[in-house]
Amino acid sequence: MPPSLQHDTTKDRIYQKLRRSIILGEYHPGQKLPLEELADNYQTSVTPVREALQMLAQEDLVTSKPHSGFSVTRVTLKELKDLLELREILELAAVERAAAQISVKQIEELKVVHGDMPESDQERYERSVIENRKFHTLIAQASGNQELAEMLGKVHDKLARFFVFVHSASGVQERHQRLISALRTHQVDLARETMQQEIKETEEITLQRVIEEDGTSWYLGAHSEQPEENPRNLS
Repeated sequence: MPPSLQHDTTKDRIYQKLRRSIILGEYHPGQKLPLEELADNYQTSVTPVREALQMLAQEDLVTSKPHSGFSVTRVTLKELKDLLELREILELAAVERAAAQISVKQIEELKVVHGDMPESDQERYERSVIENRKFHTLIAQASGNQELAEMLGKVHDKLARFFVFVHSASGVQERHQRLISALRTHQVDLARETMQQEIKETEEITLQRVIEEDGTSWYLGAHSEQPEENPRNLS
């Protein structure tokens, strides 16, 4: 294998492993990600590790600061609520447009997004997040607006750590079946109402789980730069 291709393969492998670990909570918000330590863990040089972390920084999963290195991004409650609001705006715009023009082929693609769930809890959580992102970006693509689809995909990437809590429940596939039924009939109002219901359910579960169970890890105060000693300051 040419050295350049081998380097890209190593970088992508590290990126995927780190991304999975962050989303599943194996690395906590604010936790440092030392280059040398990670390079030792992955038995490689620091270069592909640094590049993988830079890729994660583009998704806002990792933060890079001069003289401080890389760490897992911390999110305030305000930032989380803003992301959820942005997601709602994009999802509703996408589903309205998609309902009016979605094709039979696109409906079939939505129907096969969800596969059989693996037995392992962690694998189920990971798979459900991936499949949920794919499902919603397919709807956005059916709207005919590729920029909308790409922006929605990026929002889902930023919310992936939080949606793990939501998609551990089996109800996601049932919600998606309701959406498919609404889209198949090309009833815009029904599709919008169904999407709105899913968004509301998702948002309620996300905020409840983050505040009640993960307040010790997430800094949910007014400013992400505040010290970690007050993780439950929800002002």
